[in-house]
Amino acid sequence: MGLLSGLLGNASEVDSNEVDKLLEDTLITGEEVAQAYKVIRDLFIFTNKRLILIDKQGMTGSKVEMLSIPYSKITKYSKESAGHFDLDAELKIWIGSDPTPISKEFKAGDNINQVYKIISQYCL
Repeated sequence: MGLLSGLLGNASEVDSNEVDKLLEDTLITGEEVAQAYKVIRDLFIFTNKRLILIDKQGMTGSKVEMLSIPYSKITKYSKESAGHFDLDAELKIWIGSDPTPISKEFKAGDNINQVYKIISQYCL
């Protein structure tokens, strides 16, 4: 089910030690990974300073784009919990004045409430 969920674009939690190693040249002094989620090959990383989106591109995933979003630029965010028939939850984050949110789906086993709490902790 994990592979199928990944192929469908659902997020799964990633070990913060693995992410720390990936971001060793990116994180600044005092910055720590709070939570990280993987959607197929891409990463959705919350630190105590910012949100980092890592987009692995191409067939091999060797080309990588990192989008760093300071929490102060997040204007609003929402969560949609999983229902009886729809087992996926969805997180949406709006950046600045962009009307289109960044949207990620979380499978039933992942804790979207924890992610929502992390965003609230750093944005409010």
